Amino acid sequence: MEATHRKIIHIDMDAFYASVEQRDFPEYRGKPLIVGGSPEGRGGVVATASYEARRYGVHAAMPSKTAQRLCPGAIFVYPRFDTYKAVSQQIHEIFHRYTDIIEPLSLDEAYLDVTHDKQGISSAIAIARLIKAAIKEELRLTASAGISVNKSVAKIASDINKPDGLTFIGPSKIEAFMEQLAVEKFHGVGKVTAAKMNAMGLHTGSDLKKLSETDLIQHFGKPGKFYYQIVRGIDNRAVQPYRETKSVSVEDTYQEDLTTKAAMLPELELLTEKLAQRLLRSGLKGRTVTLKFKFHDFTIITRSHSSAELMNSKETIFPIVKIILDKAPVEEKRVRLLGVGISNFEIADQRKKDNPDGQLRLF
Repeated sequence: MEATHRKIIHIDMDAFYASVEQRDFPEYRGKPLIVGGSPEGRGGVVATASYEARRYGVHAAMPSKTAQRLCPGAIFVYPRFDTYKAVSQQIHEIFHRYTDIIEPLSLDEAYLDVTHDKQGISSAIAIARLIKAAIKEELRLTASAGISVNKSVAKIASDINKPDGLTFIGPSKIEAFMEQLAVEKFHGVGKVTAAKMNAMGLHTGSDLKKLSETDLIQHFGKPGKFYYQIVRGIDNRAVQPYRETKSVSVEDTYQEDLTTKAAMLPELELLTEKLAQRLLRSGLKGRTVTLKFKFHDFTIITRSHSSAELMNSKETIFPIVKIILDKAPVEEKRVRLLGVGISNFEIADQRKKDNPDGQLRLF
């Protein structure tokens, strides 16, 4: 008999990079550890922080200088991405014992569809427990699991009881759960959108539910349709094991418009640092860098530059960013948003070489 609902697990490793460092280096255990760029000079960005550092308010994407100010006794270490990638592969080998329908989101998190699992266990909760136990026993790391009938709810659930958590939200509980959820916890709601919602008096899913789909689209554009559905527990997206990432980008909106390239350059440097961290987490390298400029009147322009070399670090991407900015027609214009992205990935090139006819290889 076909299952009425999908069985989706979202696995999220706990403070992944920091946990690997604390596992491999005993002198870091029990201490506030920050993995990321150095706080010296202009400073880098936090990739992740141990739970000992998080107690001081340190979080990912925070400038390292700020993290040092919040947690003066923190130990800073530079990321070892080759090690994290190797550990991630070991984690995925554990996933594959139960299902091949796996959608990685980064090195440290993934969706698993276990509606029809390989071992005939049938219980998503039991499978999540087995995966967590294997990660702990074999890799000496902890993971948190969220379990539900769709991706959005499973992802939110995995964050509820961190670290080493397991949370199941069944079909009959989803709508009530989404109603009490703060809007900033919704998948796809960033800081700017959350602030806009709060300004409109929208603080929880229950508040969002009072608006019609038309109202939400009017206020928030296309994502409004998604908000309308997910607050009602509707998310029909399948776990996509063969999803190909076309581009990775980061952007930020500024309270005061930027009117000179000199003012834009340090902001673009910070965005480039964040982009590099995402690329390294995902194991991606690209050839085309794109800058996005949104002006005070909400018009948008983009400018791109391609390189023969593959790029995934600030050191390789930022020189291209400066070239693009130098040529961009934005001087003395009021820029309210900047974005930096990269595309034309190595992984796509390799797939074309391995599979020139574009068909999915089954054997």
